[in-house]
Amino acid sequence: MSTKTPATFYYDIISPFAYLYLKQRQRLESKLDITPVTILLGGLLRSTDNKGPGEIAAKRPHTYQFCVWQAEKLGIPFRFPEHHPFMTVAAQRLLVEQNADWTMVERAFDYVWVEGRDPNLSWPEFCTYLGLTADTPKPENPEVKANLIANTNQAKSDGAFGVPALIVNQQCFWGIDTIDWVLDYLARPGMFEEASYAYAGNVPNGLS
Repeated sequence: MSTKTPATFYYDIISPFAYLYLKQRQRLESKLDITPVTILLGGLLRSTDNKGPGEIAAKRPHTYQFCVWQAEKLGIPFRFPEHHPFMTVAAQRLLVEQNADWTMVERAFDYVWVEGRDPNLSWPEFCTYLGLTADTPKPENPEVKANLIANTNQAKSDGAFGVPALIVNQQCFWGIDTIDWVLDYLARPGMFEEASYAYAGNVPNGLS
């Protein structure tokens, strides 16, 4: 019987930060049993009145260049695809349809962020890269579509507002820079009940 704490990793292959997080997940795997769950980042952002950095012109160069620097610092292979952002609906549906495990999830991320390719422009190659046949169709099954929407809605219910998002004991840790925070939390599980954290989570808005 596993003594690891269960955790959920919400992801969309559109996110370079989710890719860089995934490549460091071994830092957490001795303590957490992490399940990858496919969502649609665009749907999550819309439902939380949020925008991705790729949608904000002033942030794009800084954010994208930061990704390059971060990958260099971590020693992780990294290459931007031919354009970004792009639609990931078909790819994310395929990962849901295949009940993708970590191996397939990582291959999907690698196709975008190591090979530097948009799956929409090379669907047969994307499928074979995942270990599927080249003639695998883009999923149109209503159940698959519904499951992807349900995953995205569950992510919002769990407190996620972007990716990467890791849910541990009903706490949401968002972003590539929260791995150390997760480790500290696991060593100090009462962290969020401490006065300073409790207050920070409920600071009144002085602009409303």
